Amino acid sequence: MPNINTYGPRQSARAVIPTIITQLLNGVEEIKLGDVNPTRDLLFVEDTVAGFIEIAKSSNLIGHDCNIATQSEVSIKKLAEILIELVNPKARIVQDNIRLRPEKSEVFRLYGSNKKILENTNWKQNNSLEDGLLKTVEWFRIKENIKSYKHDIYNI
Repeated sequence: MPNINTYGPRQSARAVIPTIITQLLNGVEEIKLGDVNPTRDLLFVEDTVAGFIEIAKSSNLIGHDCNIATQSEVSIKKLAEILIELVNPKARIVQDNIRLRPEKSEVFRLYGSNKKILENTNWKQNNSLEDGLLKTVEWFRIKENIKSYKHDIYNI
């Protein structure tokens, strides 16, 4: 039962969303990223969990792969711009060559069809990208939560 890219509170520091948020919340105004052109189909964790529950309740999906996806995509650049607008509009994106993935190791597009889950369950996405990102930022704003993340270290 694959999903595309789940994000939200407690996400690994290796993921791009916590990387951007923790830099912003620590006052960094030059947000270091690698390639900003890849796209991702991003789904807030609450919607992913709801999808797993709906799939488990569907006898039609036993033994089948089923994406839990938004069937939309956003570039890393656009994602960073949304987060910058939410946290610190003065910040800007800078390319950090250390963060560029080796040739042939980058996945340039992750985009999922949600047709099967919509046809076979009562699942629907309840959080827009912006709403989920806002909830994620608010979680990271809590000092107890962000203290485990090192914004100045590139986690591979």
